[in-house]
Amino acid sequence: MCHMWFSKKYKMQILKLDTYSIFVGDIWAELNSFLQQSNYTHIFVLVDENTLELCLPIFLKNVKNTHCEIIVVPAGEQFKNIETCQHIWSELMRLNADRKSLMINLGGGVIGDMGGFCASTFKRGIDFIQIPTTLLSQVDSSIGGKLGIDFENVKNSIGVFQNPQVVFIDTIFFKTLPVEEIRSGMAEMLKHGLIANASHWDELLEIDDLEKTVWEKYLPTSLKVKQQIVEEDPFEKNIRKALNFGHTIGHAVETLFLETPTPLRHGEAIAIGMMCETYLSFKKVGLSKPELQTILSFFQKQYPQVHIDEQHFPTLINWMRKDKKNENNAINFTMLKDIGNALINQTCSEEEILDSLRFYNLTVNV
Repeated sequence: MCHMWFSKKYKMQILKLDTYSIFVGDIWAELNSFLQQSNYTHIFVLVDENTLELCLPIFLKNVKNTHCEIIVVPAGEQFKNIETCQHIWSELMRLNADRKSLMINLGGGVIGDMGGFCASTFKRGIDFIQIPTTLLSQVDSSIGGKLGIDFENVKNSIGVFQNPQVVFIDTIFFKTLPVEEIRSGMAEMLKHGLIANASHWDELLEIDDLEKTVWEKYLPTSLKVKQQIVEEDPFEKNIRKALNFGHTIGHAVETLFLETPTPLRHGEAIAIGMMCETYLSFKKVGLSKPELQTILSFFQKQYPQVHIDEQHFPTLINWMRKDKKNENNAINFTMLKDIGNALINQTCSEEEILDSLRFYNLTVNV
């Protein structure tokens, strides 16, 4: 486990979105104030087996004068499904939750996505707040109100758009994480730089020791990239598709490895997707060779390189065809014109996608 990142306490920062706010920093006074002023009839805290052990004690130590019922689910993407939702709904029913109840989702992206989905559908919707505990969930799923579960091997294919009441982000939870989880979250920050903020990308390139990085320095910039995109396009009709960079291929790779003894973390799979889709950007929309090489070399340095057996390529293509952002039976990509400049609604032939996967395998074997 890593126990770092606390050399300097950054002042609380508040990002105000249209319908809710995100508090970044030492969150506990704000959280206690919110809970005491809201007059909820019941407060439920959703955790998985990991956050039950590692994060719930931090939460309970800092939350004052509030009675909470704890709902526990198994940890892992493979449990982000309708069966786990049924368990959550059953617990809410058993514990007499009504429409003036609150769900607090304490955990990573799976807990935030699934807990928000269950809250939004229980009795046609109860309030929820997000307390993301991983770097990945803090910079990714904390903004945008996209909630859901996986269905028939297609990630997030059942879900809704619904915003939380508020989001509380504190890096104190990072002390519970292995460094691999920090690296996974950094992938989404790198994506934000690549699609919309070249100077943010340049700042992140300078990070060489994940265990000594003060993440409060970088979080607000990354969050603001996503905030600006989501506020411009809340329902993913247009520019919000830019946030899909690396995800068309990355989600398929993540699903493939979920079935193996060596599953990939989300950010590790998205890093593979970004490498493939950077190559497609070079081939299709004119990303320069120096920028291609800069991007590839950084991902190769930071992320595990895995070989993807060609026998699985048809399966990957099949999953990409089911991606919810596709239209007219074409596989939809976001590509990079330059670092910091994304192009949405780009399509590729199956052979071009296979070429990018072969290219990725070559970079692994170099």
